[in-house]
Amino acid sequence: MPFSISAAVGFIALSGVAVLDGLVMLSYFNELHEEGKSVRDAVIEGSLTRLRPVLMTALVASFGFVPMALATGAGAEVQKPLAIVVIGGLLSSMFLKLILLPVLYSWLEKE
Repeated sequence: MPFSISAAVGFIALSGVAVLDGLVMLSYFNELHEEGKSVRDAVIEGSLTRLRPVLMTALVASFGFVPMALATGAGAEVQKPLAIVVIGGLLSSMFLKLILLPVLYSWLEKE
């Protein structure tokens, strides 16, 4: 599928959602660490606490874009690239937020 304006709009929307979710998770890690928890404990507790909201955000938004991705009527050539970018990006960013972000935080944050 070629890169189009609607795919670019999808990337812009996706970056906003992904960055906001990541910042919320990082701020929660910092909050727990400032309360006196070790970095490891803050990452574990923060990841477990934020697991359900991250999953719900990504899955509900992805399921909401499925009708756009499967559309065949008028305007489908504009809707499909946007929906495919957002669905793929939300699902991949969900795994990155739940796996890579905690690992990087615990690796880079000082005790």
